[in-house]
Amino acid sequence: MEGSKCRTCFSSSSSYSCQSNQPNYVTHLLQTLFVVLLSASLWSIFRRHRKVQGVPSISKLPGPQSQSWWQGNLTQVFDVNGWEFHRKLAEYGPTVGLNGTLGHKQFYTSDVKAMNHILVKNPSVFPPLRHNEGLGEALLGKGLLTTDGEHHRKQRKMLNPVFSIAYMRSIMPTFYDVVDQLQNALHQRVQDGPREIDLLGWMSRTALELIGQSGFGYSFDNMLDDVPKHKYTVVMKELAPAIGRLRFAMGYIFPLVLGIVRSTNVRIFLMNAAPWKTLHSVRDMSEYMYEVSLGVYEAKKRALEEGDEAMANQIGRGKDLLSILMKDNMNADNEDKLDEEEVIAQMSTFIFAAMDTTSNGMSRILHLLSSHQDAQDKIRQEIIQARSQHQGNRLSYDELVALPYLDAVCRETLRLHPPVPVLLRKCSEDVVVPFSQPVQGTDGTEITEVFLPKSTPVLISILNSNRSAELWGPDANEWKPERWLSPLPETITGSKVPGVYAHLMTFSGGSRSCIGFKFSQLEMKVVISMLVENFKFSLPQKKDVLWRMSGVVSPVVEGGDGHPRLPLVMELMKP
Repeated sequence: MEGSKCRTCFSSSSSYSCQSNQPNYVTHLLQTLFVVLLSASLWSIFRRHRKVQGVPSISKLPGPQSQSWWQGNLTQVFDVNGWEFHRKLAEYGPTVGLNGTLGHKQFYTSDVKAMNHILVKNPSVFPPLRHNEGLGEALLGKGLLTTDGEHHRKQRKMLNPVFSIAYMRSIMPTFYDVVDQLQNALHQRVQDGPREIDLLGWMSRTALELIGQSGFGYSFDNMLDDVPKHKYTVVMKELAPAIGRLRFAMGYIFPLVLGIVRSTNVRIFLMNAAPWKTLHSVRDMSEYMYEVSLGVYEAKKRALEEGDEAMANQIGRGKDLLSILMKDNMNADNEDKLDEEEVIAQMSTFIFAAMDTTSNGMSRILHLLSSHQDAQDKIRQEIIQARSQHQGNRLSYDELVALPYLDAVCRETLRLHPPVPVLLRKCSEDVVVPFSQPVQGTDGTEITEVFLPKSTPVLISILNSNRSAELWGPDANEWKPERWLSPLPETITGSKVPGVYAHLMTFSGGSRSCIGFKFSQLEMKVVISMLVENFKFSLPQKKDVLWRMSGVVSPVVEGGDGHPRLPLVMELMKP
């Protein structure tokens, strides 16, 4: 918006092109900062050797040897091809001690009792690790992903009613409108015969358009062209991988810097001054997202002021998430109201969280169905039969979510292949964490709880929890949708896994669980049901797809250029 001020460099900005001048003394400043950081790191290492009498320290936990004096095991933990390393960590047991920066011990767990203690009973003691460095708010605003404590609780209280079942039912027509656009676009491209298409690109565009129309009453993509024309689509596709490249720094370097520097203006100055292209790209992309969100918010605000007729003329007809949130916020008590910056920030938060996880979840399902043709045929037959029982009409919300095999495929895919494999937390104080399963310590003793000093990084393995053989049985590493069509084993139903969805940790648990997981589930089912009913999917020849273990798992072609892609062969289903 012309004349608006950039939140990260305070300069005039109207596009994804924010730039910051770097003073000549930056080098001296960074050298001084390095000395301060080194001193802080040594002091931090000294503090980590505190103990509580009678409670084992984290150094007693089993785990792999350090690979580097500087980064410990972190290069293995965050390796984009680190699937095998995480599998080997599970062999040590559900709880492991890792080596981090400069020997700083890390707590890695998929233990049910430990996860409950961290996520459900004491969420304020274990805030997301990225919050400790204060950078998240500068990049994504004061949304659910970047707030803590009472601030987070107030936002969640305001947003919970927005994601009700009644809201899900009301947005079905909008969802079907968007998938009709997708169907028409793909039909044009394969009407002359089978064709290889990058489905990840189309799933990303569809997910953005679904959240755009149903969430904010705004259209990002007409789904007509091979390449999306709205810059927001491109920015969102680049943002998650860019943040993934900053993951180590955001978790282990920035906290040291910003734990010392308290001034927001100085923090922003340091971010702008740092000679780091990726950091500046993330800053510029977040600023562009903010400008778009601000424009949508201002338009919605004007429509609300003009009355019901103006709202009815907008996309979403006033029933979109943002309209409902703004109306509820206007009528809320003063202590519950969100300020405008918080409301605006929720837009970027929802899009960032929903677009990548949902689009990659849908892409993973299509990839699996392409290699399991029998499962693809079962879904297709189930959808065709359900449609025929309703005279060919579209299925309602309740009818769609009740389809057993479609539901089983979605659940099993999210179990075996969670889009976010690891949650990152950090102790805000000294704490003792209990285990449901004893762990044999490095000295041979049996450990049932461990002392974690303040600032200990905590890694919760969603991947290993969802694949636990103790919980899911000996076939836990196999993709078997049929497991959901029979009663689940008592080992899982009685396990008290703290996840909010289907005894899984895929959408996390506790007060910071994914608030929009039902929205995400509905997106997947609406899109997959349409695609499988109308098209057949198969694997392309001589192109193997690998899934990279970044912040959000993404597919790439083996031997390709490294950019996220999912090439699949599509063809029309014969009537």
